[in-house]
Amino acid sequence: MSDLDDVILLTGASSDLGTAIAIRLAEHSRLILHGRDAGRLERCRISLPTPERHMTWCCDFSGDVDIGESLVSLVYDKRITVSGFVHAAGLFSVSATRLLDMQEVRRVFSVNVFSAIEICRQLARKKINKSALQRIVFISSIASRIGIKGYQAYSASKAALNGLMRSLAVELAPAVRVNSVLPGGIETRGTKAVFSGAAPGDEHVPLGAGASIDIASMVEYLMSEEARWITGQEFVVDGGRTIV
Repeated sequence: MSDLDDVILLTGASSDLGTAIAIRLAEHSRLILHGRDAGRLERCRISLPTPERHMTWCCDFSGDVDIGESLVSLVYDKRITVSGFVHAAGLFSVSATRLLDMQEVRRVFSVNVFSAIEICRQLARKKINKSALQRIVFISSIASRIGIKGYQAYSASKAALNGLMRSLAVELAPAVRVNSVLPGGIETRGTKAVFSGAAPGDEHVPLGAGASIDIASMVEYLMSEEARWITGQEFVVDGGRTIV
């Protein structure tokens, strides 16, 4: 497969983590860079080597937009097929249980889980994507495994994403590999106000603070042919936070 044939859809590309992933994947693949802010998406695209190879898809997963219809229109308009999907889009919410806003909970699930289901549904359709899909990576979180105060909606959504991953890995095999990456607490624009360097609720991480590039490296590996015999797995990348 040539670089021109290998098209990867990366959601959440304009975030710190998404941009780090884009930089790693752009070396070998064409990218569809997804986000909800057209300006930030374009800045991400032009920051990549040979930006003319890549395209953008502006779509707000938390709104009333028909995600499937929007994606199908893009695929048809660009006359492409998608061989890889990385779901890095995510909405973060912290609240005590008694103060939970159910509308916000629905927004969290819409962005973190429901959008991934709809994208996979469309990319798995032969009529739409011509059986081109080969690998999927979901960005989950260690919050899907450990209890963190105030993370009820976020943790539940990421646990749901892992469940989706395992079911897809069985259903879509052997044509498609599906895995999850579970980051620990890395400092980004989105998490800076919550914590600095260490995982939330615990400043002790055996390997110290992590960065977006640490997650991007794992994603790059799972999207490569070196991971050709790996599917249905959760990969924790947290500097040892979950062993403490």
